[in-house]
Formats: sequence, structure tokens, C-alpha cells
Amino acid sequence: MKKIILIWVGLMLFYGSASAEFDGFGLSLGYGVGKKDIDIYRLGLKKDYTSRWFENETGYLSGFFELSYNRWEHGGDEVNGLALSPVFAYYFGTDADFVRPYIAGGIGAAFIDDYRIHNRNLSTHFQFEDRIGVGARIGIFDMNMSYFHYSNAGLKSPNDGIDIWLFTGAIQF
Repeated sequence: MKKIILIWVGLMLFYGSASAEFDGFGLSLGYGVGKKDIDIYRLGLKKDYTSRWFENETGYLSGFFELSYNRWEHGGDEVNGLALSPVFAYYFGTDADFVRPYIAGGIGAAFIDDYRIHNRNLSTHFQFEDRIGVGARIGIFDMNMSYFHYSNAGLKSPNDGIDIWLFTGAIQF
């Protein structure tokens, strides 16, 4: 966990000094818990979509791409993975609002280095990453709580899958 925090702080300082060049990017750090007390750590790089749809006085539909490093731990078991997810989000309010709540969801792909953790057999290194969540952008900060489900969608049995509740904090540039 200390390594993840140090990497996140270092990247935040680096990208913070070059924020004009990285408009629409964000760095995120998350912690969550899966079934059977599996600890989840997540470090992500986000890029906002440049498009908006259905924009009106209530808000607009947009979203972001997220590339993330994930680490799942339980006892001596550990799984490391990379995921790439397109996420759609409906943002309430306008860019002028200091607080903009949103709802989000998406389906992405993940590659994990081991497909067994705490008696759960995910069967394949390739996993789908499904998510749904709620959050708020508060100035340059983004806070959210999301439910994630990883599984191979029945490509190979057994397909135990893993369910995760994840809290994420991010800084947007």
C-alpha cells in the first residue's frame, strides 16, 4: 500500500506541474473490499471524453476512459491486474458548479496475473470489468463509490467472479 501511495503522490506532483498539457486527465487512488474480506487497491489514470450528449439545464452525458493497476490481497494470496474501461457518466449541473454529482457505469477489460484468490477460481487471465457507481466532482477533486464485478462472462468454467465495493478519490487536471 505504501508503494501505491508513493507512486500516486509522485504522479500527482508530476502531472500537477504540467496540468495545462494534460487537460481532462485525472489520477485516482482507490481502496475497496471484495467478498470474503479480499482487500482491493487501485491506482488509475483517467481521461475525460471530449464529447457531451443530451446537454440541458439538468446536466449532460459524458464520461471518461480509465486505465488502472489493481491489486487484490487476502492472506498470502495476491492478484495483480491491469484494466481499461470506458465509463459513461451523467453529470448533474454545469461546469460552473463547484459540486457536480454524477452517476456512472461501464464495461471494460482486465488482465490479471493469477486467477485464483481465497478459494475463488476466475478461470482465465482475461476478465470483464463491470461497474456502476455514484460520485461528485468537487472543484478539481472527484470522489466516488462504485460496485465492480469481475468475471470471464462464462468463457471458461468455473466462473466464480468477484464482487467489489470500491471508494476512489481522484484529482482532475
